Amino acid sequence: QDYYGKELQKSEDLKTNACITSARPLPKVVRDALERIHEEVVARYYGCGLVIPECLSSCRILDLGSGSGRDCYLLSQLVGEQGHVTGIDMTEGQVEVAKKHIAYHMDKFGYRKPNVEFFHGYMEKLGDAGLADDSYDIVISNCVINLAPDKRAVLREAFRVLKPGGEMYFSDIYASQRLSETIRKHRVLWGECLAGALYWRDLYSIAEEVGFSPPCLVTASPITIGNKDLEGIIGDCRFVSATFRLFKVPGGSWAGPGQVIYNGGIVGHEQELVFDANFTFKEGEVVDVDAEMAAILQSSRFAEEFLIRAGRANAAALQGCC
Repeated sequence: QDYYGKELQKSEDLKTNACITSARPLPKVVRDALERIHEEVVARYYGCGLVIPECLSSCRILDLGSGSGRDCYLLSQLVGEQGHVTGIDMTEGQVEVAKKHIAYHMDKFGYRKPNVEFFHGYMEKLGDAGLADDSYDIVISNCVINLAPDKRAVLREAFRVLKPGGEMYFSDIYASQRLSETIRKHRVLWGECLAGALYWRDLYSIAEEVGFSPPCLVTASPITIGNKDLEGIIGDCRFVSATFRLFKVPGGSWAGPGQVIYNGGIVGHEQELVFDANFTFKEGEVVDVDAEMAAILQSSRFAEEFLIRAGRANAAALQGCC
């Protein structure tokens, strides 16, 4: 709270580039939406990657660690006036910045009533902020789960508040090994999102334990620290900024592999939908998918965008999400 509320006043105050790693070029609709966001909200924003999934119209979205609200105001435009975005953050100063600009943004977007709200609270205890079971279509977070000591609790709470078929779409920092006590207790490395980074394999076991489908890797890019003193403390550990998607797939939603055809109906992704590192769906093209992907598409908000039929998938072409 001290680091993000007092020590950092703008993104240039960060001491490493861990929090400013960008994953892929921004679509025009997102670039245009960013330009309508208040400059103070942008200046006080410390996220990494980009957490803007597809197919957002009228969705209810929860942003964990929403900070100054940049992603919330971006998503507010993408879900439209019928959608809703909730932000929660543990740093009171950041929540105040976000709340201060609600009227400005609603006026800018031409909305009659606000479709965003912000809470001061902890992502490990969403119930304390009054967030109910099965109430969101999507949970996002941008480089903040590493700041939570109890990652299991964060994923458990995200799973709880998601509707069946809902998605957790989030970017974070991951480590190539489990980190030593020395690194984990280092104040600056913690604030810079490195000391709390999860060993990437642990994400898979925690997700499974909580009830999510296996993580689908969307993008990953290596992080260079760019600070000699901190590099000496870290030693041979390597870090990546990665975006994953996890789904709350209801039991018994799809039993085996299938074939899917994308109908091209998602705005900004009419020709092709890059779903993750393994699956790209081109409009009108038949794609073999494994049982996991068939279940995800059938039970989620993507169901209306695909024709899904049972069929024998080409096992050689499927690598799974690794």
